[in-house]
Amino acid sequence: MSRKTVEILGVNIDSMTFAKTVDVAKDLIKTDGVSKIFTPNPEIIMCAKDDETLKEILNSADICTADGIGVVYASKILKKPVPERVAGFDLVCALLEHLAETKDGVFLFGAKPGVADMAKAKMEEKYPGINIVGTENGYFAPGDEEKIVEKINGSGAKLLLVCLGAPKQEKWIAKYQDSLKVNLAMGVGGTLDVFAGVAKRAPEVFVKLNLEWAYRILKNPSRYGRFAALPKFVIEVLKNKQHGGNK
Repeated sequence: MSRKTVEILGVNIDSMTFAKTVDVAKDLIKTDGVSKIFTPNPEIIMCAKDDETLKEILNSADICTADGIGVVYASKILKKPVPERVAGFDLVCALLEHLAETKDGVFLFGAKPGVADMAKAKMEEKYPGINIVGTENGYFAPGDEEKIVEKINGSGAKLLLVCLGAPKQEKWIAKYQDSLKVNLAMGVGGTLDVFAGVAKRAPEVFVKLNLEWAYRILKNPSRYGRFAALPKFVIEVLKNKQHGGNK
């Protein structure tokens, strides 16, 4: 696949429409060998700016989507605009709809104990025919990780959704990439929480207006500190543009 990307603070973001991203992801699920999809938002990119290992992991992905309107705005500042935001949750939904037809197995890994099982039940309700072949919560000791890999491999899953939060999920996928037998591993944060009903996604009108961040602050003002990082992200992008590149 010939990739068109824009480099934002050293992280290569794919410049693809949502529909094209779904098509490429479907092909990756059919392709042997572990492919990776990550969904960096401004917070993750800022983290990668100061964490060379994370930056290298993100740049090793087969797809890095612009998950967050701030990433889309940054691409416009750099005069290399990506076509649109490609949210990880929306991408997962599109793939589950596809996999409900193909019957390829899906493994759910992450969130608090019980949440993955709740998400499994909701997915089976929403996508009749979906083949969820296993679940595992995200609360584990380092000594348990090899057993988790064995459980995933033994399930026969083609798609692995890793929901450990960033940067833990990206680093976990990179660490075990050579041991896993899935075809596609995705780091998709709070996706299981949303499916399980533990967390709520913003109403559709907020999503369409790219104001999910505002909804989250309204619902949980304590998150304001995290979103205050967005202006810092924009400032860093502007600084790097003025200096003629990313650092």
